[in-house]
Amino acid sequence: MHIPPYFKFKDWQLLFVGMFIGALIGYLVFIYMYGELMEKRIEENLRLRTERQELQLAYETLEENLTELNEKYQQKLVINAIDIIIINADHFKLDRFILHELEELIKEEVSDILGSEVATINDNYPLLIKMVENKNYEIDGFIYQAHIKHLFINEQSEIHIELDVQR
Repeated sequence: MHIPPYFKFKDWQLLFVGMFIGALIGYLVFIYMYGELMEKRIEENLRLRTERQELQLAYETLEENLTELNEKYQQKLVINAIDIIIINADHFKLDRFILHELEELIKEEVSDILGSEVATINDNYPLLIKMVENKNYEIDGFIYQAHIKHLFINEQSEIHIELDVQR
């Protein structure tokens, strides 16, 4: 097979030189654009890294502050409500009205702890027990003596009481 001698013609030589120079210019434009885009990506990557570090630092400080606030909140818990639960009410066959009246009398006795800090009551719970157990509660000619079986001190405190009847 014979290749025609195009390289001898001036028009063909200009075409090949133009294609070569065009390819060279195109390659240089491609390298320039690629470099510019890569530079923008690197700058954006560095900016995002610094922003991430700042956010990480802010998150850590907020987390530390949150634990400090949580500790302060834990120290300042106050008693909001007291539930009185009479364990052996069915043993004495107490009706709902007597049961309700007994619960109200005991709640009146311990109402001083409402609004108090949980830590303070935790430190002085024997005083609370003695306060409830040393009082006799009289309803309908019967005198009831309360004995605390369980005492739960938190925001919603519970006192589980066992009753004894005295005549």
